[in-house]
Amino acid sequence: MWNFSTSLSGGDEELQDGFLDQSEGVGSLSHTQRIYGFAACLLAGVVMMFLSLIVFVKPIKFAVLFTFGNIFAVGSTAFVIGPMVQIKMMLDPVRIYATAVYVGCAVVALICALWIHSKILTLLAIICEICALVWYSLSYIPFARRMVSNLTVRLFDTEI
Repeated sequence: MWNFSTSLSGGDEELQDGFLDQSEGVGSLSHTQRIYGFAACLLAGVVMMFLSLIVFVKPIKFAVLFTFGNIFAVGSTAFVIGPMVQIKMMLDPVRIYATAVYVGCAVVALICALWIHSKILTLLAIICEICALVWYSLSYIPFARRMVSNLTVRLFDTEI
């Protein structure tokens, strides 16, 4: 996916294909603009998630801020690698189920908060969303999900 190779024959040659050169679908954005977009989107997501903790006693506001914060944070990498690569990675067979559960939980949390207005259902959906986000994030770390699964078998005599 990312090619960090350099020519072995030239001593001071720069990287021919870098991480940012591989991004697809970000149009005519420069490398600097992509980094700024990534940082702004990630910062917006982190700020929203932090603000959600302040309004934790109001589950509906918490759910909306937390879910949109998650979406911004996860989507921020699309500026760096491109939206098509991001979608391809999310739909990779290794993480398709984790992606589906995460996106489903985020949608359910918003539905429970914005349309149903149920605090209990909203909190349950947020808990499921957090668990799904952790499981989705672990799919990017080699063998992490297997280690967590083995740990749960040992601790709780059940497998995830």
